[in-house]
Amino acid sequence: MSERSTTADWLTWALSPSASAIVITFLVAILSPIALHLYLYRSRARSSASTFLLLGSSGAGKTTLATLLQGGQPSKTHTSQEPQTIECYLPGTIEALSQGYRSQNDPTVKAERKFAVIDTPGHGKLRHHAIASLEGPESKELRGIIFVVDSAAISSPTGLTETATYLHDLLLLLQKRRADAKSSKGPVSLPILIAANKLDLFTALPAQLVRKYLEDEITNVRTTRAKGLLDSGVGMDDQGEEREWLGEGGDGPFKFGHMAESDIDINVVGGNVVGEKGQAGEVNEWWAWIADNM
Repeated sequence: MSERSTTADWLTWALSPSASAIVITFLVAILSPIALHLYLYRSRARSSASTFLLLGSSGAGKTTLATLLQGGQPSKTHTSQEPQTIECYLPGTIEALSQGYRSQNDPTVKAERKFAVIDTPGHGKLRHHAIASLEGPESKELRGIIFVVDSAAISSPTGLTETATYLHDLLLLLQKRRADAKSSKGPVSLPILIAANKLDLFTALPAQLVRKYLEDEITNVRTTRAKGLLDSGVGMDDQGEEREWLGEGGDGPFKFGHMAESDIDINVVGGNVVGEKGQAGEVNEWWAWIADNM
């Protein structure tokens, strides 16, 4: 029997009103969408793990927060020398945004609750690791940045200047990253959580004051940097305008809201990683932010 006649016989059978043809056609119509659904969900769970970049000055509590996100309890840590990627899961009381309309019986739900945290060193000489994470291949998986602040340390001029300078440089990098995008769409926007840590300490500033202190000090850093560029003539374009200006152009105080122009959303939320007797502190709002950006 020739191949052409075999094909013709199959087509004749498939188009015939026989019971077997009707049953098989019905099964294909029902099972094909289910199979496609399972394939797409499982492949997405394998390939799109949410990743968050953990930044902040030394002593702010970054690595301690990373241990809490990983195991549910903070652990004693030492100063980080190299970045490390930690696998974490949302606690049972928190749902990722992508789970809003998902059944708990869906086999991919657990995968949807998984995320990764890249903990980077906070020492000034080691912050190039953070820049590498923002510019390297892993940046495609980033869903947001958690910038941990010691809300007690920034009540002192030294701690405030160090933290604000690091944050200024981070925001300027993200602003330039957006502006220098080769495509009109640009890179994916990265929301920022400024986690005002150690609010349980007597000398800690509340989240509202942390926001104000940082905005005011970033204004000072921005002005000082601009004056240095003007005096040296470095960082000027042909029209004599500054190219290293953070936020909206012109004079006036810096506000985190100015970063919306570069599609950068910033939230300042208070909490404390370590509670009484070394147990987990109050970080529910940080968990909620992570879940909302997964």
